[in-house]
Amino acid sequence: MVSLVQQLFDRLISLSNQYKEVLMPGYTHLQVAMPSSFGLWFGAYAESLADDLLILKSAYEIVNRNPLGSAAGYGSSFPLNRQMTSDLLAFESMNYNVVYAQMGRGKSEKILSNAMANIAETMGKFAMDICLYMGQNHAFITFPEEYTTGSSIMPHKKNPDVFELIRARCNKLKALPNEIAMITTNLPSGYHRDLQLIKEGFVPAFENLKSCLFMSHFMLEQIKVQENIVGDDKYKYMFSVELVNQLVLEGMPFRDAYIEVGRRIEKGTFEVPSKLAHTHAGSLGNLCNGEITERFNVSRSFFEDQEKLVRKAFEALLV
Repeated sequence: MVSLVQQLFDRLISLSNQYKEVLMPGYTHLQVAMPSSFGLWFGAYAESLADDLLILKSAYEIVNRNPLGSAAGYGSSFPLNRQMTSDLLAFESMNYNVVYAQMGRGKSEKILSNAMANIAETMGKFAMDICLYMGQNHAFITFPEEYTTGSSIMPHKKNPDVFELIRARCNKLKALPNEIAMITTNLPSGYHRDLQLIKEGFVPAFENLKSCLFMSHFMLEQIKVQENIVGDDKYKYMFSVELVNQLVLEGMPFRDAYIEVGRRIEKGTFEVPSKLAHTHAGSLGNLCNGEITERFNVSRSFFEDQEKLVRKAFEALLV
């Protein structure tokens, strides 16, 4: 799963760098607001994945503990060497208290499903953006015809079915932690048969998430970006803040600049500034993709190290 997250992350960063100069409208309240760029848009989801991987790392650290030896939840009278099995199976440590090891049923799944739900949240929101921006009213992006679907009765349609299905699957993944919580919410300590029902949703979730990650990356390899969006007059006023800021930097109080630009818009004399002056970290002119990649790589290297430890442990068992 982590390798698929990296694959998608790398593609988003690549697209962000490729289209960093291509402007698009930014929205608040679904209304045209301020200038954005495809570099900012793609990069935002890359940074979101970096945080998602950090959360997955935290979940891994919690569940990477050996429950073996807890038996039915109260230990055993056999002289077990629990540290030996922990070492042999490359667990970081063990669930020391055997009752707590039993209590980990349901809790471990919920912790991990929450981490997976964060990745699903990122992809689901991105899929919604894709569906919105593909529509004729936006027409910011498109995909080759063979990667969209038509309508049973409307020959003009190019529907984003892949991203609609990704959106729906991600919504199911986001619901999984709550489903697990509802199964375990009124259970006392000790084992209960209710816990078996957790597996019905939890086990398939891994393949569902991996499929969404794979298909998101696959589709982004085919994406086509419209590069002359903001020249349309309907996006003219999203540059109003640029002029307000320009007047403020020239010495006019912000309140007066705000009123002045509003008057120009009302009179039809507003003109789009000749250039944008976004230079601070994380803005249009300074995406900080290198810093985002460094943050992602810290978590990625952790999983690489864990993979080596597990492989080494199992190779030793086979000897």
